[in-house]
Amino acid sequence: MTSKPQQASIELGLHASIVSVHQNEPYVVCVSSPKSTSRHSADSLPFGLFTPLAHRTLEIGLRSWVKEQTGLDLGYVEQLYTFGDRGRHAQAGDRDPHMVSIGYLALTHHSEPSQQQVKQRRWYDFFPWEDWRNGPPAIIGKVIEPLLQEWSRRPEEGQTRKRPLGKQERIRFCFGVKGDNWDEEKVLDRYELLYEAGLVAEAAIDGRQAAELWINSPELGRSMSHDHRRILATAMSRMRGKLKYRPLVFELLPSFFTLYELQKTVEAISGSPLHKQNFRRLVEGGGLVEATGEMKKSTGGRPAKLFKFRHVALVERPSPGLRVGASKG
Repeated sequence: MTSKPQQASIELGLHASIVSVHQNEPYVVCVSSPKSTSRHSADSLPFGLFTPLAHRTLEIGLRSWVKEQTGLDLGYVEQLYTFGDRGRHAQAGDRDPHMVSIGYLALTHHSEPSQQQVKQRRWYDFFPWEDWRNGPPAIIGKVIEPLLQEWSRRPEEGQTRKRPLGKQERIRFCFGVKGDNWDEEKVLDRYELLYEAGLVAEAAIDGRQAAELWINSPELGRSMSHDHRRILATAMSRMRGKLKYRPLVFELLPSFFTLYELQKTVEAISGSPLHKQNFRRLVEGGGLVEATGEMKKSTGGRPAKLFKFRHVALVERPSPGLRVGASKG
């Protein structure tokens, strides 16, 4: 007589990466906790449990939790991914229900939080190696690459399956070293490589043996609770990719904007510098915007034309995005 498999209880969590742009910088809404230390931030994404009796749909549940925790009424929302790895929210010996979470990307206009525990954090504080607007970040060559090279010389830790790429190939693939191109969409790949190498605080908290490298290394970005930084990395990858084929960037702008403001918003999200004249030809030639006939005078220089998004572009073209360059060396 065969025994029945042990049944594990599961809780379904809803997590929101709420993105805005303010003064040419991308921000994400965080719910802070006093349980932070000098080596571990307790920043969390807004989240809560899905309760079928109270929430008719997953998205209704998400909006309800975000409103309760941050006071924000969300506009654009899309589902990202389901995160269900064993032990995501567990402590050693924990027998509580297993947490499966659904991550969401939400876009909003920037506003200062009205609640003390809510913070607007620059997303490059969590991922400083992702901001190439002023050239390659120094942290890659001075800190990340040497540490990854040291990790690559170590034996594999608990590997259960053969990877299609070796350690050196993965370092080049993710970080564009030794002449390979940098691809801004690989945010999640880069974070997961740093996690596997034990170079981020979350790896130490999760008890990875490789995290001994992290103990004596500089802080590689602000950490987050549980796997929330991984969820945010997924949101960043999605956002950067969709810039090229969906006009999501206009969700972050006011109804009327200058082409300079549009360019700086795209640069803020992509982490890449754009050539001014080429960008303007791309935007105007693609029929994504139209002039309002008004001028913005408070620019610090000459008055600039105000534009608005052409919503009809959504039906004119199958992929009405900003096809900015995907990579650079």
